[in-house]
Amino acid sequence: MNIAPTFRKLALAAVLSAGVSGAAIAQTLTIGVRAGPESIDPHYTATGTHAETLKHVFDTLTWSGDKLQIEPRLATSWKAIEPNVWEFKLRSGVKFHDGSDFTAEDVKFSIERIPTVAGPNPTTIYVRRVKEVKIIDPLTVHIVTDGPAPNLPNDFIRLFIVSHKAAAGLTKDTANEAFNSGKAAIGTGPYKFVSWTPKDQLVLERFDGYWGPKEPWAKVVRKELPNDAARVAQLKAGQVDLIVRAPASDVPTLKRDPKLTVVSIETVYVFNMELDMRDKSPQISAKDGSALPKNPLQDVKVREAIDLAIDRPALAQIAMEELGAPVNQLVTDSIAGFNKSLPPLKPDLNKAKALLTEAGYPNGFKITFSFTNDRLPGDRQVGTSIAQMLARIGLDVAANAQPSAVYFPTRARSEYSMSMSGWGTLTGEANYTLSSLVHSFDPEKKLGAFNLQGYKNPTVDKLIEDASIEMDEPKRNQFLAEVNAIVAKDRPRLPIVAIGSAWAMQKDKVTIAPRVDEDTLAMDIKPAKK
Repeated sequence: MNIAPTFRKLALAAVLSAGVSGAAIAQTLTIGVRAGPESIDPHYTATGTHAETLKHVFDTLTWSGDKLQIEPRLATSWKAIEPNVWEFKLRSGVKFHDGSDFTAEDVKFSIERIPTVAGPNPTTIYVRRVKEVKIIDPLTVHIVTDGPAPNLPNDFIRLFIVSHKAAAGLTKDTANEAFNSGKAAIGTGPYKFVSWTPKDQLVLERFDGYWGPKEPWAKVVRKELPNDAARVAQLKAGQVDLIVRAPASDVPTLKRDPKLTVVSIETVYVFNMELDMRDKSPQISAKDGSALPKNPLQDVKVREAIDLAIDRPALAQIAMEELGAPVNQLVTDSIAGFNKSLPPLKPDLNKAKALLTEAGYPNGFKITFSFTNDRLPGDRQVGTSIAQMLARIGLDVAANAQPSAVYFPTRARSEYSMSMSGWGTLTGEANYTLSSLVHSFDPEKKLGAFNLQGYKNPTVDKLIEDASIEMDEPKRNQFLAEVNAIVAKDRPRLPIVAIGSAWAMQKDKVTIAPRVDEDTLAMDIKPAKK
């Protein structure tokens, strides 16, 4: 029996199989991320890493470009046809992952479901101006607002569109399970949902019916590696193609590695401290643990003393290892409404101590300072350093570093007295940030959603409300600049540093176009040219 032909066929089959396998591997992109989604329901939370992840599966009406410029997405055009009405023309020929057509009915459904399913970090801020959605025809919607709404197209960069058929009938109690299993995770994005293991990895598959350019990656795996050292180790070992938020301390070493490439950018995220101004604050006491007669943070002198104790250049240079920049307001200088007249913030320990004495706290007091330790680059280091800086003016500060999954629900319950997190002005205009963080909490007006600590200033509220309906852009920006000036004086929140970010990647495998909002999207990652 001559077995040579049979052997040659088997050998050829093995070679061909290896080639196919190699091609499949080459089309797989593996990203090491610091944090992932909290659900697969895109309307569950407004957290940045959540939205970043789900942009792969679900499209939005408008899109934020790499410099936050507004671009068409599922909406091809939009215009205000009346003071209170925006018309959005929708893209034709768009298919959901199950093959069904995208229509105006999906837009109306998505907007209307958000208030019923939003979790502890609510996505309602993106549709708060919407009063009614009218379907004009399958590819036209009229959005009726509660007054002139110049920023509506900007807000809609986070308006994720879900299938009205796949998500029909879901409630706050049942939505997460339906989306997490994949049953309701039907979007129009460039990638289809395959599987998700919370705190582990998300697996996506290219959607070949996508309306836009074809993606080079047949498969995308987003591995959650919250430990910085583990993320770097997996990159060096070739287990991931790219890592986000490369630790600043490792950047010089990574740059020297001939197999790797590092790119960095200054983002629009700003670390800011929130000071509790309610009558009773849960985590403040005298140094011996006894109750104080009033909340010291209600006194602007105390808030100024805390502000003057913070050395922002040192935080940017040392705690963030030069991957950050000092800031003097809640938005960065590229954002519309930034106040160019405000001076840099400089530490002054002597003045800080004198202010505490004038306020009646010559020996300071005891307070817990809470911050995330796994969300943004340098959050743990900056938080810990601030606690030490405050000790220099006599405050007894307990540094309370928390995982994001613990921090945000606790903050939403108003259980912190002093806290810090990062906030990015993702729409490119300061109104997004100011109306959420410093307008007084007003559920009826849908303003101040993230101001739960009691700050109220009628002048600030009026300026924000005036800006939100002012169609003249220069005038609107002036209102917002005035708000930034008042907030800088009142100090309900203290801007600390703008956050820089670095990506490290396999030089022979991938390249990336970095974004100022720090989103790491497979759509911005391309195979390296051989």
